Amino acid sequence: MRQSSSRRGFLAAGLALPGAGLAAPQGGTGEIKLEHRELGKTGLKVTSLSFGCMTTSDASVIENAADIGIVHFDTARLYQNGNNERMVGAALKSRRQKVIISSKSLGKTQQQALADLDTSLRELGTDYLDIWYLHMKNDPAEVTDELLEAQRIAKKAGKIRFAGVSTHFNMDRVLRYLAGQGQTDVALATYNFAMRSVAADMNTNTTAPRTDMASAISEARKSGMGIVVMKVMAGGATRVQRGDRLYGADPQALAKRLGQPGVPVAAIKWALQNKSVDTAIVCMTDHDQLQENLRAMAEPYTRKDEALLAEQLARIGDSYCRMCGACNGVCVKGVPVPDVLRYLSYAEGYGQFAMARERFLELPEEVRSIRCADCAACSVNCPNGVRVRRGVGRAQELLA
Repeated sequence: MRQSSSRRGFLAAGLALPGAGLAAPQGGTGEIKLEHRELGKTGLKVTSLSFGCMTTSDASVIENAADIGIVHFDTARLYQNGNNERMVGAALKSRRQKVIISSKSLGKTQQQALADLDTSLRELGTDYLDIWYLHMKNDPAEVTDELLEAQRIAKKAGKIRFAGVSTHFNMDRVLRYLAGQGQTDVALATYNFAMRSVAADMNTNTTAPRTDMASAISEARKSGMGIVVMKVMAGGATRVQRGDRLYGADPQALAKRLGQPGVPVAAIKWALQNKSVDTAIVCMTDHDQLQENLRAMAEPYTRKDEALLAEQLARIGDSYCRMCGACNGVCVKGVPVPDVLRYLSYAEGYGQFAMARERFLELPEEVRSIRCADCAACSVNCPNGVRVRRGVGRAQELLA
């Protein structure tokens, strides 16, 4: 079921815009259109654009989004060393009954996961989570009976409403597994325009996504799971022209390589045109990004958007990891290639150098000490044409 509503409808429901107001995202009409979709069989209705809080440090942006009518806000125990949950909780405290909050745990045992949950509830200042994800489960074997039991315990105790699993890598395999198990209410998976089939990109103007991922999402949605997608920008449609010079490169040159105006909204619209997708969580750090991204719910996906994304894919095609699993996730020396390339995208695509370095330094010391320059040739031959040695070497240079 799909519904559209306007700002006026939310005002009638008791949600008012903040005093400073928000400029109309399109046409100067003052109307902000919000599309709602049902989140699987949970009974929840979410705006098709949800708020990813991972990179947000300004609580007023979250407050503004909630007042406009954005419903779903996503955080995690590890974001900003736990400070993100505290900020999100403070921003949404007066609005708690009107919003959907999700968080995540990296715990590998039942005890660790439940301890994370109690900490998340305390930091968020709430008695329950609407969705609690087992985080970064990139192989079916990682979704253990012990962790599923933790979610059942949490549900029975009233600490969570719905159980979720997030997956960054091997997403199609994990989604199919979860659909078959029937114990997961919501899945959160990487999905973006870079996952289209090579044949579609080269021979037609179709916008069809890569078959495996599209069919996995469809199958999972038909099983009743809610489908939330992330990483829709394919590594970040950068705004680095604001000037973070920690990259060791000219910000203007980096911006030209990574993106151009219009790409962020086009990327969101591309993901949302898949009707098996219930919502896309998108990181937003300021009011300008919020205002721009709202357009994705109000505007159709167009040929202009397709052209923008085709140009963007040509720019990032040899640097952006599709998380497809073809490389089995590691090189012969033990470097987790998709993870390291994802950390690099945090720095160069999202402008989050500190977070990128923090994630890199969490790798085992023996992995951090490996240098691609020491190998005569790279053992990873990416079927998508990603220049793995160049990208991982860049990450090592920048983050080690």
